[in-house]
Amino acid sequence: MSQKTITIMTPCYNEEENVLNVYNQVREVMVGIGKYEYEHLFIDNSSQDNTVAILKMIAADDPNVKIIVNSRNFGHIRSPIHALFQSRGDCVISIVADLQDPPPMIADMIREWENGAYCVLGIKRTSEENSLMFWLRKQYYRLAERLSSIETIQNYTGFGLYDRKVVELVRSFDDPYPYFRGMIAEIGLPTVKLLYDQPARKFGITKNNWYTLYDIGMLGIINHSKVPLRLATFAGFLGAGLSFVIALGYLLAKLLFWSTFTVGVAPMIIGLFFIQSLMLVFLGIMGEYVGAIYTQLQHRPYAVELERLNFDSGFGYPKPNPVALNGITSGNPLVAATANVPSPS
Repeated sequence: MSQKTITIMTPCYNEEENVLNVYNQVREVMVGIGKYEYEHLFIDNSSQDNTVAILKMIAADDPNVKIIVNSRNFGHIRSPIHALFQSRGDCVISIVADLQDPPPMIADMIREWENGAYCVLGIKRTSEENSLMFWLRKQYYRLAERLSSIETIQNYTGFGLYDRKVVELVRSFDDPYPYFRGMIAEIGLPTVKLLYDQPARKFGITKNNWYTLYDIGMLGIINHSKVPLRLATFAGFLGAGLSFVIALGYLLAKLLFWSTFTVGVAPMIIGLFFIQSLMLVFLGIMGEYVGAIYTQLQHRPYAVELERLNFDSGFGYPKPNPVALNGITSGNPLVAATANVPSPS
C-alpha cells in the first residue's frame, strides 16, 4: 500500500511579508514528521503587491510548492474553496498566510488523522487580536449556535485538517457560495478539536473588514436557520396584537374622559416610525435569503485562474534546507525579497 500524501493549502492576498515565513515554517514541520510526501498549494487572489513574485521564486527552488493565481479578486469565500478542490492529497490542511494559525499544530493534526479522525479542527481558546473583536466573534458564534438547525462549531475559523472523503463530500454540496465551516458541521464525520491560542499578526494588515465579517456571519446564519424569517412572522402577529390592545386602550380612555383626553400627534408618529423600522429590518432579512437564492441560481465558477505553476510536478518529501530569498530565511522578508523583484503586472 502506497504512502499517503498531504496537501497544505494557503490562500493569500497581499501577503508579501508573510508567504516566505509560512512556507518555511510549514516545511520545517514536514521535515520533522519526515514520512509524508506533500505539496504546499498557494492560491493568490490577484494580489497587488509582490506576493506572486515571491511565490514564484519559492516555487522555482521547491517543486513541492504549487501556485494558482486568480485572474481577479474572487473574495474570501470562493477563492479558498477553489483551492480546496484543486488539492490532490489524501488529506488537506488549511492554514492562513498571516501565521495566526500556528504551523506546529500541523504535526498534531496529522497524528489525529493517523488515529482515524476525518476532521481535525483548530479551535481558538484565546486570541491576541483586538479584545472587542474577539468578544464580538464569540457572541456571534453563540447566536449562530442558538439559531442553527444543526450543532455548529464555535470559535472555529477553518484552520484544520480534512480527509479526502470530507473534501469530496464538500464538493458534493455543489454550493457556488459555500459556508465551509457550516458544511463541516453538517457532514458530522468523526472530528477531533484541538485548542490553541491565536497569536497576533506580525506583518501586514488584516484583509477582513466589517463587510467581509458581516458577509460570512450572515451567510453562516441563513445557510443553517429559518429562524430569522419566522421571527418576522412572529413579530408581525405580536405587533398586530399590541397595536389592537393599544388602540382599544385609547378608545376606552376617550370614551371615559371625552372632554379631557386627547390622543396627540407624538404617539402616532413614534408608532409609525417604529413599525416602519421593524418592516425595513425584516425586509432586509428576507432580502438576504433572496440574495442567497439568486447566488445559487447564477452558479458561477468559484474562481478563474490566470496561471498555475508546478502542477506538473508530483508530491515530494520536504526540502531539508529553507528557501532563502537574497539571503533572508526568516523574519520579515519584504526588504530583501522584493528589492529586485518587479511587481506582477
